[in-house]
Amino acid sequence: MTNVAHVSRVRSLYKRILILHRFMPIDLRALGDQYVKDEFRRAKSASSVEVKSFMAEWESYRDTLQSQVLESMDGKVKKMEFGAVLADDKLKLLQDEQMGQLYELMLEATKPNRQFDIQDDRP
Repeated sequence: MTNVAHVSRVRSLYKRILILHRFMPIDLRALGDQYVKDEFRRAKSASSVEVKSFMAEWESYRDTLQSQVLESMDGKVKKMEFGAVLADDKLKLLQDEQMGQLYELMLEATKPNRQFDIQDDRP
């Protein structure tokens, strides 16, 4: 894949994820947007092997989130829930730093009083 095509693919994925985050509650959206921005910024210096894995995982995230958003819009679910259980085989592939990040993200996303206390101005 040419560099231009790769950059276009990365940008498209990044933008799509941010669009899908608009369907999340405002506090989760802020948390998710910041996390995505940080991760994509860090990936700029990754090796080609790491980039391949990075793209596959973020594409999977996009697909999962898109399915959840579409199900909620179809009225198939009563309460919008986000995320998926991370399989043990994928957990084993994480480095210690990544495991720590994932744990901190889980704590932030599930605590009752999140640090992102943003008022939702949607009707």
